[in-house]
Amino acid sequence: MLNAAAKLEAAGPKLGHPHTSAVRGEGGKGFRELRPRAGRSRWRPIYRQMNATTFVIFAVGPEAEIDARGFSGAVTRAAERHARFEED
Repeated sequence: MLNAAAKLEAAGPKLGHPHTSAVRGEGGKGFRELRPRAGRSRWRPIYRQMNATTFVIFAVGPEAEIDARGFSGAVTRAAERHARFEED
């Protein structure tokens, strides 16, 4: 996951598939998932771009096809943490 985060830091919003993907579904608007090991990892950091140079990982969950409820829970936690982050 550290390598995936380093790729995001280096490439920023230009980092594309298969290393990152938009989060689909309810509550995921504006969030993206990092896909470590070009999508071969079972874990997905859920992040959001806050400004031109800042990306924040708000949660980590399992890959959606393996554990849909776990992934949905991670997206919910990310949205809650993002809301608290925006309040501060």
